[in-house]
Amino acid sequence: MALTERQNEILKRLRESKSAGVSTLAKEFYVSEATIRRDLAEMKSMGLIERSHGGALLPENADEISIFFRMEKNASEKERAATKALMHIPPFKSVFIDSSSTALALAERIDLSFKTVVTNNLQTAIQLSKKPNITLIMLGGNVHFNTNSATGSWTARQLQDFSFDLMISSCAAIIGTEVFERSIEQKEIKRVAFERCKKRILLIDHTKFTSNGTYRLSALSDYDLVVTDAAPPADLDLSNVKLVY
Repeated sequence: MALTERQNEILKRLRESKSAGVSTLAKEFYVSEATIRRDLAEMKSMGLIERSHGGALLPENADEISIFFRMEKNASEKERAATKALMHIPPFKSVFIDSSSTALALAERIDLSFKTVVTNNLQTAIQLSKKPNITLIMLGGNVHFNTNSATGSWTARQLQDFSFDLMISSCAAIIGTEVFERSIEQKEIKRVAFERCKKRILLIDHTKFTSNGTYRLSALSDYDLVVTDAAPPADLDLSNVKLVY
């Protein structure tokens, strides 16, 4: 389910003020209160907001966007990036796949037969469990309702017991030539996985170059390959980055 233009505007309004009443939103957008309630109900089902008495507010972990929304957002761009990445996958026997919808788009296209696949994302595990002949391992930990992914110290400790041939991941934002996440929990999980992998592929759509993130994960040059769907901003010096677009 994709957000409508009005729902996107409601989300922007909530990010500015953290909460808003149904009657106020109805007046602001020139629609009925019943229409606003339907909008809010749909947004709640996607894990984007929480309902309050007479209105809505952002959840505490609002910086982490629902994976179901992320799967819809920029879907065609993610598909193009995943398709470009397919021809650059090195040989591997084991792979860590992070909780991003972009990494899932690629994972669904790779032949994972007789491979060991480890992920901390419930949706990724569900989708890949439909493929035959995979050794699929789902990490345990604290599961967030927005991201449907396991994070926390226990999840990080489990990752210490692996050595991966490959890591397929995405990120929240690229700021300059550095990779950022929106939550410290996701950053810590990816940081541990990063250190346990021989090869690392970063898969992003071009919107990541104009997105925001708080927690630095690494430099772009730390990845063996960065794949995106379109050319990055011309003012970035990516001469030391192996880039495919």
